[in-house]
Amino acid sequence: MAERSFVEEVKKLRLSGGDVFRGEGILAVTKALLESGVSYVAGYQGAPISHLMDVLADAQDILAEQGIRFENSASEATAAATLAASVNYPLRGAVTFKATVGTNVASDALANLASGGVTGGALIIVGEDYGEGSSIMQERSHAFAMKSQIWLLDPRPNLPSIVDAVKQGFDLSEASNTPVMLQLRIRACHVHGHFIAGDNKRAKFTLQEAMENPQRDVSRIVLPPASFVHEQEKVKDRWPAAVRFIEERKLNEFFSEDADDIGIIVQGGSYNTMLRALERLGLADVYGNTQVPLYVMNVAYPVIESEVLRFCEGKRAVMIVEEGQPNFVEQNLATILRQAGSTTALHGKDILPVAGEYTSSELLKGARAFCERYQRLAPLPVPVPVRKVIPLKEVAAIGVDAAPEPALAQPSTSLGEVVHARPPGFCTGCPERPIFSAMKLVERELGAHHVSADIGCHLFSILPPFNIGNTTMGYGLGGAGSSALNAPAGKRAISMMGDGGFWHNGLTSGVANSVFNKSDNLTIVVDNNYTSATGGQDILSSTAVNKTRSTGHEIERAVRGVGVEWVKTLRRTYDVAGMRDALKDALTTKTKGPKVLIAQSECMLNKQRREKPLVRKAIADGKRMVREKFGVDSDTCTGDHSCIRLSGCPSLSIKPNPDPLRTDPVATVLDSCVGCGVCGEVSHAAVLCPSFYKAQIVSNPSRWDLLRERLRSAVIGWLQRGEARRRETYAF
Repeated sequence: MAERSFVEEVKKLRLSGGDVFRGEGILAVTKALLESGVSYVAGYQGAPISHLMDVLADAQDILAEQGIRFENSASEATAAATLAASVNYPLRGAVTFKATVGTNVASDALANLASGGVTGGALIIVGEDYGEGSSIMQERSHAFAMKSQIWLLDPRPNLPSIVDAVKQGFDLSEASNTPVMLQLRIRACHVHGHFIAGDNKRAKFTLQEAMENPQRDVSRIVLPPASFVHEQEKVKDRWPAAVRFIEERKLNEFFSEDADDIGIIVQGGSYNTMLRALERLGLADVYGNTQVPLYVMNVAYPVIESEVLRFCEGKRAVMIVEEGQPNFVEQNLATILRQAGSTTALHGKDILPVAGEYTSSELLKGARAFCERYQRLAPLPVPVPVRKVIPLKEVAAIGVDAAPEPALAQPSTSLGEVVHARPPGFCTGCPERPIFSAMKLVERELGAHHVSADIGCHLFSILPPFNIGNTTMGYGLGGAGSSALNAPAGKRAISMMGDGGFWHNGLTSGVANSVFNKSDNLTIVVDNNYTSATGGQDILSSTAVNKTRSTGHEIERAVRGVGVEWVKTLRRTYDVAGMRDALKDALTTKTKGPKVLIAQSECMLNKQRREKPLVRKAIADGKRMVREKFGVDSDTCTGDHSCIRLSGCPSLSIKPNPDPLRTDPVATVLDSCVGCGVCGEVSHAAVLCPSFYKAQIVSNPSRWDLLRERLRSAVIGWLQRGEARRRETYAF
């Protein structure tokens, strides 16, 4: 169950030529693929591109009408290798995944694809997960494009430009026999707008024709000596063909080219932010009219030398806006200008930040500094000294020497300096939280263990209150990350991976590798029914019934299939005591060989997405519904707060102690509680105070519910009144 359904939105994909398409950037990309006559699409989900996979999954009937094959790939490498269909056949195909980690995983296939070249258009749509909203290490796809000579498109973040980039990307790929990358920044993926739709097109050459008439060209296969020729082809044939296409189609754009003797060169993805900065400086308007000449590189690689020299001719200085480090484009521009003998001054990282996301505030400061330097803006006024006005009688009282010194007005501080960091954490009711609560309890008995973490929600365990996890090497690489730590010792290393990472590559690189190398360590596979970290998509082991995919394949069977003998599956992770005992058994057993513990419970976020609408409808229909909620008895709570330290649930908090004789705040459960029961389970397993209770909230109660509640209230009221009378008897 994906985190968002596009069932209604995908109906727009049937719009015909001349209709106005309104929607989100990701949906526009799908429409552009349909209008480009693709034969197949594949990919692996991951922010910010997850929704493209979700749209494709919800639009499979429309894809089928156009004869398009759609694959939910097992990994980014699988997706990239799918493009092999375009090597020998004039088949247009597209794949998508998250960059740069996705590009890294797919690097082997992409390098071979770029070496041999393609016949049909091959488009790689990468979600450029860089900057503030990123969930990965800070790198860019640009380096890979340069390394393999894959042309890189970076369109302006508006729907017409994005749609045009998709269509032009296929044409560019075919014109130069080279795969093309289309990178979409986080905000571009989710930008809303409109464009004039075209007709959906069926592929001119079908998959069936390719299968019935197989073709092969030995010169396209990456095998020496052909592979030595491929490098020469890239430079002598494909690159010039790409440059000619980019120039003729005018993929890069010039705005107000001759308006001034200074200019700004900006990559397409940063255009909107750059224009906003100029608008704030009074040098542009919101419609794109600018007083400062702009050269917009919708093609980030290759850099078109003739266009750069044309833009810089007659200009005193230009500034390149290139987000991230290294400054590939800036170095390229410097070489072009130097070799041409140009006197135009080039600025970039000397004015703008060397690394990091170019937010609106950063570009505003950089644009101001550049324009001030070349007298296009008046310098900011020097801060005026602020003097405190002191009445004469106070001056006389404190003396002249004691009068305060004038102070300069202080600039406002950034949000990062005044707002506390909010590190990511587990959702309320997350089934992974009790796993780490149990690990903390085991740690009390057996001591700390080396824990090799993995990509996924379980990575949040490295933060308080659990503080578990030593390293993380990549998606599904938790087991491989602990492979070196397999030596005779008093403790076993622990590795983590989720069900998504397990099927991505953890089965081979982690579990099978540990079998082959006779590892004695423990691997914990967190099975929560979905690839929760990427948006809740179904996978092989999902229990959901999926009409277009095969699910229900148990992880335990796969693990035993590669030779693991010690395997245990816990069907309910919320059983903290059971999880604790299973962990102790795995870490202390005399049985040699790899140990695998599979911890199962459905992702609470997806469970709530599925069940809440059903509950709301049932309540609206007048049906009796019961919701469980936990609470803390303030009279019993000691104020120790061990329950919070061993759980960390967002719904578990503190409040002032109602007892005036006790000062320590007591624990409390907020209304966001989903009734998972972990707080009580932890309290019981850790032998903490028995202060937790479970309550039932009944909507649309029956007559029996109402009668039972009246009886309970009467009995409790009678007991309370009796207790009050006894206290009055002993009162002084």
